[in-house]
Amino acid sequence: MSRPTSSRARKQAAAKRARRQQRSHFGWIVGGVAVVIVVALVAALAIGGGSKKNTSPDRLPASPALVTKTTSVPASVFNTIGTGTISGVPQPVNGTPLTAGGKPLVLYIGAEYCPYCATERWPMVVALSKFGTFAGLKTTTSSSTDVYADTATWSFYQSTYSSPYITFESVETATRTGAPLEQPTAEQLAIQQQYDPKLTIPFLQFGGKYLISGATYDPGVLQNKTHDQIAGALSDPNSDVAKGAIGASNTMIAAICNLTKNQPANVCTQPAVKAIQQHLG
Repeated sequence: MSRPTSSRARKQAAAKRARRQQRSHFGWIVGGVAVVIVVALVAALAIGGGSKKNTSPDRLPASPALVTKTTSVPASVFNTIGTGTISGVPQPVNGTPLTAGGKPLVLYIGAEYCPYCATERWPMVVALSKFGTFAGLKTTTSSSTDVYADTATWSFYQSTYSSPYITFESVETATRTGAPLEQPTAEQLAIQQQYDPKLTIPFLQFGGKYLISGATYDPGVLQNKTHDQIAGALSDPNSDVAKGAIGASNTMIAAICNLTKNQPANVCTQPAVKAIQQHLG
């Protein structure tokens, strides 16, 4: 009787050892697969992170500090620079007065990828802030594959502007990579076609009286500079950035003052603005 019992015990022990070996082998397989998966995920993240670092930032909310630095250039800088190094002033046009909400309309059409739009937005933000207040401004850069690649700039996409003197409408037609973004209304497109049949961007129309088509100063002065560096340079009358951007801003302010009957007075009576108004007619 004892022999059959011993035999069964040996068989049971052998079965237990086999099961332990199977579990151990299965554990090694699962562990190995887990290691492979983790390594693959780490590699993918590393690759993705590396490629992200090699591209310029997309549209981001502008910091209050950057907006303040850009819009608080001392009056002495405007008067010292005058027209600076700009290539031209807003061109007078014989058009029907353009208004919206009972106020003169300033219309901008551009695109985030456009390096010339990127250049022109700096004086636009400076000039328009003399007559009203922006909310929701964004920062971005121009296209990485166009001339003057990755120019630091602003985006008006989904921003708002309030002013007791003028109405500002903006259209950013495409992202910095060229994807469609905003479409001009039929009225906006008709205005652009009337004053610039080639549909050049940036397009900037002041109340049906003045036109800017293209950049008004050298985009190269902004190259390889951060948003903060450009904003800081605006207050230095000796910087190439200020000579271009503040010079352009002065001409925009003068054009708008001609639309608002020189309101507000503290802006429109500045010596540089008055001198440019005489030139604009």
